Amino acid sequence: MSFFRLAITAFLLASTSAATPGDLADLARQYLVDLIRLDTTNPPGNETRVAEYLKKLCDSEGIISQTLGADPTRLNFVARLPGSGKLKPLLLMAHSDVVPADRAQWTVDPFSAQQRDGFLWGRGAEDDKSLLAAELAVLVELKRHAVKLDRDLILLSESDEEAGSTGIQWMIANAWDKIDAEFALNEGGLSLTTMSGRRIFEIQTAEKIPTRIILTAHGSAGHASLPRADNPVVHLARAIIRLADADQPVRLNSTTRRYLHAIAGLPDYRWLAPLLSKLENPKTAMATADRLRAFDPELDAMVRTTVSPTMLSAGTKINVIPNTAEAQIDVRRLPDETHDEVIERLRRMVHDPAVDVSAAPGHEMPATAPSRTTTGLYRAMQQAFTTAAPGALVIPYMVRGATDGSFLREKGMDVYGVPIFMREDKESRAHANDERMGIETLGSGANLLMEIVLLVGR
Repeated sequence: MSFFRLAITAFLLASTSAATPGDLADLARQYLVDLIRLDTTNPPGNETRVAEYLKKLCDSEGIISQTLGADPTRLNFVARLPGSGKLKPLLLMAHSDVVPADRAQWTVDPFSAQQRDGFLWGRGAEDDKSLLAAELAVLVELKRHAVKLDRDLILLSESDEEAGSTGIQWMIANAWDKIDAEFALNEGGLSLTTMSGRRIFEIQTAEKIPTRIILTAHGSAGHASLPRADNPVVHLARAIIRLADADQPVRLNSTTRRYLHAIAGLPDYRWLAPLLSKLENPKTAMATADRLRAFDPELDAMVRTTVSPTMLSAGTKINVIPNTAEAQIDVRRLPDETHDEVIERLRRMVHDPAVDVSAAPGHEMPATAPSRTTTGLYRAMQQAFTTAAPGALVIPYMVRGATDGSFLREKGMDVYGVPIFMREDKESRAHANDERMGIETLGSGANLLMEIVLLVGR
């Protein structure tokens, strides 16, 4: 990649040997293989396996690093390359835990890191060990070639992003000085090529908020041979259907409004332009969002809160009607809706006194203002992406999922989901069976990341 070669050459003139994109790609590939083979399925996590691997590797490279955390099996890892101190640090972050993999549903061992058909297969290949591998490769190459930036470069590998609080929340509460930075790069960005051949880099600056809900239906136990009107399973089933079928209100925010107007100018999205004003009109917004769903379900999920039933629990025996039945609902609310507002609306939609609608226990991610699009880091990403793909569209983006970047935004740090890996499948394989990452995609992503770090580092 010429854009990378020019940048790296300019910064490494004093080095005895110049780094090349091939070197960086090979490092990232090897690190991803190693990381996938360390099973950090959450639960239980065991992220210390990754923390110790990273510590050993950084020790061998002479990079300052340490492991941190309250649970010895779930440690975080922090490494730092000192800069001149003229500028505040840049934080590179990624999580080391992965979601469970049902081996029976995979065509390969999910922790074997097989390389096949140009892809590297395994749980975490996309979410999120590929980013961790690329960040580690950048850190190691900068150290090997004695590149001196004007800001410290910090690498954070955190535990428990998928389920709990031993990671970023623990780091903020107990080791903030280790990760305090001007801004951060994280997961959550998206890069793709449209059918018409236009490259898009979607920089995640905002995210929806997971708001987990429990539906509990109450009734009275009895023999299943006599159907009962107060059967809690029936009440629960009706409540789930009501929520799944109900359309949530449409609300645009500064990020989604800018995003929709930007993509409406692309040939692939010409159908969107005449719908934009209707999305802004309360009288036509709901019907218009339904039309969005028919064209592109992801756009519909961007403009309103979503509701997905995911877990059910009821009864102990097939011939006994239970006293209660329970469902867990994964709600992803818009950042400008409140927790109480959403729960009250869901209660009205369920409209059944036999069914309680309550928040699931646990700490909820904070709703925060979007990261700014005027920072040096955002501008560095714009420059890197448009140099790599002239004519590319670079736009801020609100991810329909969630990351732990919201905890850092709450502290005042601008955090960006960096779109360095181009999506090669129609849909993301994060959390899916046969998760995989293109080997060339991984290498080019690592090179893009290096370009961004060099641009913002001086």
